[in-house]
Amino acid sequence: MSKLRVAVIGCGSIAKHRHLPEYGANENVNIVAVCDLVQERATEMAELYGAEAFTEWEKVIELDNVDAVSVCLPNYLHAPVSIAALNAGKHVLCEKPMATSQEEAKEMVEAANRINKKLMIAHNQRFVSSHQRAKEIIDRGKLGKIYSFKTTFGHPGPEGWSVDGAKSWFFNKEQAFIGAMGDLGVHKADLMRYLLGEFTEVGAFIETHAKENTSVDDDAVCILRTENGVIGTLAASWAYVTAGDNSTKIYGEKGTLLLEGDPEYSLIEEYRNGEVVKHKLDKIQTNEEGGQTNSHVIDHFVESILEDKEPLITGEEGMKSLEVILAALDSHETKQIISLRKDV
Repeated sequence: MSKLRVAVIGCGSIAKHRHLPEYGANENVNIVAVCDLVQERATEMAELYGAEAFTEWEKVIELDNVDAVSVCLPNYLHAPVSIAALNAGKHVLCEKPMATSQEEAKEMVEAANRINKKLMIAHNQRFVSSHQRAKEIIDRGKLGKIYSFKTTFGHPGPEGWSVDGAKSWFFNKEQAFIGAMGDLGVHKADLMRYLLGEFTEVGAFIETHAKENTSVDDDAVCILRTENGVIGTLAASWAYVTAGDNSTKIYGEKGTLLLEGDPEYSLIEEYRNGEVVKHKLDKIQTNEEGGQTNSHVIDHFVESILEDKEPLITGEEGMKSLEVILAALDSHETKQIISLRKDV
C-alpha cells in the first residue's frame, strides 16, 4: 500500500497538538507540506516532520505530491480553502465548524461530490469510547424510551490553548464568526445527533459577557427537540473559569447514562431496578494533561481514503451539526424557536 501524502494548512495549536502528531504517528502517511502565514511556525513544523514549508495555501493545494490536506485555519477560511483544495483534486479534512453559513457548507459538499473526493469534518466526539458505548446501549434499547438529555462543553476559553493567546482569531468576529458555539457547541450538536438522531427545533439564549474586547458569543444555553420528541439542553461556554466540563447525561425510561461526568469512570449506567454499571474507558480528548492522546479523527480520515469508504463525519453530517448552531444563533436574535424541519 502506497503512503498517503498529506499537507497541513495552518500550524496553530490544533495542527501542532492533533493533526501533525497524529499524521506523524500513522505509518500510512507521509507529511509532505505544511503551511502558515507566520513563516517561523511553518518552518518549525516542517523541520519537525521532514516536510516542505509554505506561507501561501494556494501553492500547497496545487502541489502534485499532495493527496490530502488538513484545513486548520480560522473559521472564515474553512470553506474557501476546502473548496479550492477539493477543486484541485485533494481529499479534505476540515476543522469545525466547517463553515460560517449553510450556503458555504453546501458549496463544500457539492464540490466534494462533483470532484469525487473525501470531505470529512473533524468532529472528534463520535470517536470517544464512552460515547460509542452509550450509542450501543441506546440502540440496543437498554434504556427504553429516551426522555431527555443535558450536554455541556465548557472551559475557561481558548486564550490558554491558542498559539496567539488573548489576541487569537477566536475573539475576532470577522475571522471566527461564532465563538463558544462554534468552538464547543457544534461538537455537542454533532454528538447528540449521533446518539439520539436529528433535531427539529432549537431555542437559545446566547451571551457575550465573560470575555473582554470581543463580540463573539462566549456563553450559551440551547433547548433542543429531536424528531422523536426527546428534549434536552446543550450548553457551550468559555465562562467556566476554574475547570472544563465535557459531560453528557441521558435520561431514559429504564435508567440514565452519565458520560464523562465522573473523574474515574467514563460511563456510568444507572437503572431503576438498582443496577449500576461503571465503565473505565479511554479518557475523552482534552487540551489538558491526562486526556485521550489520540483523537482517532486523523486515523479514520486516512483509512477512509486508503480503503475508499465513507468517513463517519461526512460533509453532509458536518453541515447538519452546523445547522443546529446556526439555528441557535437565529433563535437568540429573533427570540423565537427555530424549526429545522425541511418541509416547513
